[in-house]
Amino acid sequence: MRNTAKITTAALAAGALTFGLTACGSSDSGSGSTDGPLVVAASPTPHAEILTYVKDNLAQQAGLDLEVKEFTDYVTPNTATEDGSVGANYFQNQPYLDDFNKKNGTHIVPVVTVHLEPLGLYSHKVKSADDLKSGATVAVPNDTVNEARALKLLADNGLITLKDGVGNEATPADITENPKNLKFKELEAAQTPRSLDDVDAAVVNGNYAIEADLKPAGDALVLESAKDNRYGNFLAVKEGNEDDPRVKKLAELLTSAEVKKFIEDEYDGSVIASF
Repeated sequence: MRNTAKITTAALAAGALTFGLTACGSSDSGSGSTDGPLVVAASPTPHAEILTYVKDNLAQQAGLDLEVKEFTDYVTPNTATEDGSVGANYFQNQPYLDDFNKKNGTHIVPVVTVHLEPLGLYSHKVKSADDLKSGATVAVPNDTVNEARALKLLADNGLITLKDGVGNEATPADITENPKNLKFKELEAAQTPRSLDDVDAAVVNGNYAIEADLKPAGDALVLESAKDNRYGNFLAVKEGNEDDPRVKKLAELLTSAEVKKFIEDEYDGSVIASF
């Protein structure tokens, strides 16, 4: 989860996703106090939905006063967490956070990983990845983290081979073997599902797949595994606030059996619990 797209749209968010809203929370919600509600910045889908489930079904009994703020950009949730306007955020993965902290001088750290929005390869023209013809065009996200993630997905499934040790900045220039002579069309991540009628296949982030009514568990030709996946989305705080009792309680609730069942029932494989 993207140019500054190469910085801001890695997400998520991601997977992907989009964030940023207006307000930032009460003065008691941020890094200076553990009193008052815990205000958490989150992208609308699925992060805010999961948090709202916790708020409506689990938080009161656990003694947690939780407030959810939806954001529609990839920058504000971290900057608001850094300056204490909100107490935590939930929208991003580790490669995105590493890149963000490095480039923005922020000090955001993960608390607990909750879910994965699996990246998948989709097509309106073929039924399996093996059916892609020589010279087929594959759309991939154009931001740094998600493009590398997309190419790794293709490499893990034998469609290409990448240069050893290329890591999270892989581009098509790092492909060493391409037996199908695949061509790559680099697009904004949000545009990849919309390109499916124009290309032979597209690698789509989980959140954008959901928005396009794609079902990763059933529609993807190949799909990321949640096991040991470093692109899991996590609850995050400013460094030093990991021991805030409100944050600890939310971390427990986000990794509860109830939340796991909610994710399974609500998203049907489009979002996968990572705990």
